[in-house]
Amino acid sequence: MPNTDHTIVQCACGSVEIEVAGVPILGAACYCDDCQEGARQLEALPGASPIMGPDGGTDLLLFRKDRVQCSKGIALLRDYRINDDSPTRRVVATCCNSAMFVDFQKGHWFSFFRARFGSDAPPIQVRIQTKYRPDNSSVVSKVPEFKSYPLKFIAKLMAARLGMLLGR
Repeated sequence: MPNTDHTIVQCACGSVEIEVAGVPILGAACYCDDCQEGARQLEALPGASPIMGPDGGTDLLLFRKDRVQCSKGIALLRDYRINDDSPTRRVVATCCNSAMFVDFQKGHWFSFFRARFGSDAPPIQVRIQTKYRPDNSSVVSKVPEFKSYPLKFIAKLMAARLGMLLGR
């Protein structure tokens, strides 16, 4: 039976609302070069809030694409890409320059910026791509860390894909 719980994810000013159904596939802090560069670019937008932590990680909550729907302000969403040919787009609410989510367009999930969920955001379960973490940063956490993508991370993504294919 599918989870029917819904959460409304809003931009800072409330002009954009995105509804997500169920629980995230996974909560991850990513330290890859692209996440760090993308965060720097989005944080440089006028009035934008920080999305990269002081240790260089970007906290993300991954949701299946079939469980996401923009319910308000879709015309205010704008894509940003590090390179014109990048398969990854970072989506921002232009009304207040709130970073909303990352879409690896070849994938079956959206990676929402955890900050969009406020104080009730689900926890981070894993830190990935830590080989790219800045040398001068330190993390004080009991969250498992991996230099690349751990098998459990890949398995959760594949299980989510299978669930989509089976309509679950």
